[in-house]
Amino acid sequence: MKTSKYSGFYNLSTADRLEEVADFAALTEGEKEMLRRDGALSLKEADRMIENAIGIMPIPLGVAVNFCINGKDYLIPMATEEPSVIAAASNMARICRGNGGFQTSNTGAMMIAQIQAVNVSDVHTARLRILENRKRLIEIANAKDPFLIQVGGGMKDLEVRVVETALGKMVVTHILVDTKDAMGANTVNTMAEALAPLIEELTGGKVYLRILSNLADQRLARARVEIDKEELGGVAVVDAIISAYAFAEADPYRAATHNKGIMNGIDAVVLATGNDTRAIESGAHAYAARTGQYTTLTTWEKTKNGNLAGCIELPMAVGLVGGATKVHPVAKLAVRILGVQSAVELGEVIACVGLAQNLGAMKALATEGIQRGHMSLHGKNVAAMAGVPQDMADAVIQQMISEKAVRIDRAKEIMEELEGKTK
Repeated sequence: MKTSKYSGFYNLSTADRLEEVADFAALTEGEKEMLRRDGALSLKEADRMIENAIGIMPIPLGVAVNFCINGKDYLIPMATEEPSVIAAASNMARICRGNGGFQTSNTGAMMIAQIQAVNVSDVHTARLRILENRKRLIEIANAKDPFLIQVGGGMKDLEVRVVETALGKMVVTHILVDTKDAMGANTVNTMAEALAPLIEELTGGKVYLRILSNLADQRLARARVEIDKEELGGVAVVDAIISAYAFAEADPYRAATHNKGIMNGIDAVVLATGNDTRAIESGAHAYAARTGQYTTLTTWEKTKNGNLAGCIELPMAVGLVGGATKVHPVAKLAVRILGVQSAVELGEVIACVGLAQNLGAMKALATEGIQRGHMSLHGKNVAAMAGVPQDMADAVIQQMISEKAVRIDRAKEIMEELEGKTK
């Protein structure tokens, strides 16, 4: 039986870690070799993906371990340059296993595109005209993507809003499209453009914008978890975490940093799987402000047994078909390693990583402070930038941390002091 539960995974060599992942995901020798190579994405492939390509910007790729989601074990690829992110997610996933790990739910894969009509004289009458022609509009939209209809997707409904703006009232039509395993930006944009002429005819106005919305609040992923108080260090730690959460919920200045920590984990999985980090970021932060005040994406509370319960809910417009997910060789391998079967499942997994990441940050803030764990990993980068040789690195890092002076200049000074002692 496959398990993502590992003890000391970080102590393994990179070669041994890759062997563990290859065994878990049944990777071939060719796929393992692709991950070993520096630059699995060729410049030729990059030139097909973007304009004016001149090179490749590599990002470290790691795996978060210990995740159990809906009773299934996952190894989760994460692409990030920031120390401590993967370690925190893995550690929190480990302590979450005690009560069965993470549980998830979703609202499906419905995307929204907006069609903006301006210069409409009778906006409320125009709104009803659009609603009266719902069936006709759906037929026109769905004719643009017969394959999506065959697999059960397509435009399912519409909503019409009268929006007050500085330039007067606008009639804005939302088309709701089930994009199945695609992120769906191209699909919904094409449908919206096809509907623009009829919207103009029905409203007597002029259509300008017809484009998707990244506030994908019809495409939510949710995750929840309960952690035994003993696993966290006792009731005092639970209370401290809830106190920190209450601060973030009430104060946008704190909420921004609270949510940034969540996105550390989410963005890393989104990037690793070739999905659109900017779309996910914009949707998440807009959703956090949907009440009129920017607040937290997670909630934390104490159960009747004194345990800690956490939840997350946010838009998750990710896909498994189209875009870089099907073009970038490492993104394709990341999806293989994950073993997800649908875009909805991928979104749920990503939500769990965000929840685990937030728990790690909250626990660190409530106990030892955020810098202790972060600095030990940051120290490795500083030592490398200072040119510290491998056999001296641990001593230099430990001294910098003990002095609370994790800086390149201090790393060089300590290195010189240690070299002087050996002469």
